[in-house]
Amino acid sequence: MKDPSATELASWSVEAQPFLKSILDGVAQPVWVVDQDGFIRFANPAALAALGYDQLSELEGKPSHETIHYKYPDGSHFPVEKCPMLLPHKTGQTVHSDEDWFFRRDGTMFPVSYWSAPIEMPQGRGAVVAFTDIEEQREAERATRERDRAEARAGEARAAQRRTIEAADAARRQVARDLHDGAQQQFVSVVINLRLAQQKWTPEPDLARELLDTATQQAKDGIDELRELAAGIHPTLLTTRGLLAAIEALADRIPIAVEPLEVPEQRFPPAIEASVYFLVSEALTNVVKHARATRAGVRVAAAGQLTVEIRDDGVGGAEAHPPGHGLAGLSDRVAALDGTFTVRSEASAGTTLRAEIPLPESDLSP
Repeated sequence: MKDPSATELASWSVEAQPFLKSILDGVAQPVWVVDQDGFIRFANPAALAALGYDQLSELEGKPSHETIHYKYPDGSHFPVEKCPMLLPHKTGQTVHSDEDWFFRRDGTMFPVSYWSAPIEMPQGRGAVVAFTDIEEQREAERATRERDRAEARAGEARAAQRRTIEAADAARRQVARDLHDGAQQQFVSVVINLRLAQQKWTPEPDLARELLDTATQQAKDGIDELRELAAGIHPTLLTTRGLLAAIEALADRIPIAVEPLEVPEQRFPPAIEASVYFLVSEALTNVVKHARATRAGVRVAAAGQLTVEIRDDGVGGAEAHPPGHGLAGLSDRVAALDGTFTVRSEASAGTTLRAEIPLPESDLSP
């Protein structure tokens, strides 16, 4: 069977138009037809409703591109010469787009997917365009993504809370061990020497005085150990003078240079100051232990939030959440304050830890 001629196709199209219109009028998907010059010749009720028109006469005879497809999503001009939707009436090829933007009668735009296919018309080849408004689909996908992110954040928060509780339990056990092995032993010895001194006070006064001197020194040593232990729990300097003085003291104690060291003098809520202090303390300890660095830097800035950066020039290669590693604890500490914690650490390029912690409104200005 030979292919039909153009005259036969045109004749068929003329006869088929009323039938085609009757079919498309009942189709739920929006459809319109353009002629060989790109002018709209037909739009079914679904297309009129989607595009904001009441009657076909309001749309019929208008140039398709300049009426519906004339701007890019950013609002810039979309030349008709570049419009892929009109290619079928020029080339005879079918065109599909998963995501594009059409404009309604009132000038608002909405996302669509469409198929544009060639159709023979009395005066030449036109195109039939079937499209779908995907705005609700995009909203549903966005809602799904937001729900998934919220669930992921909730899961991370629960895991962080669990790790924080486990870390607190471990810290309490460590404090108990330190008290038992350190200050407690000192004070037990004090009690023993005081009792011995009491027993020897009359028969051997010189020995009793030596025991008293020993007990006094042991009491001083025990007090010193308690102070050191208390400093590890919450440094007195942080309480009395704030972050700047406390972090400067940290920097003075490590064997590498800390430059720059930029910390505001203003005070912040105690929980935030403590978290930032221990964040910097742990980070600098990691630098000394693992980074093989010659220099570190600390910057703390308050501008809408508290931003903390600790950098070093070491070997790099650190991971943000390695199991059982101090960095995971730092991330948990920041997460407990609804903050974010990131690590940038390329091999041989040093490491940068960055924490962003929201501040109460009363603490946003110096």
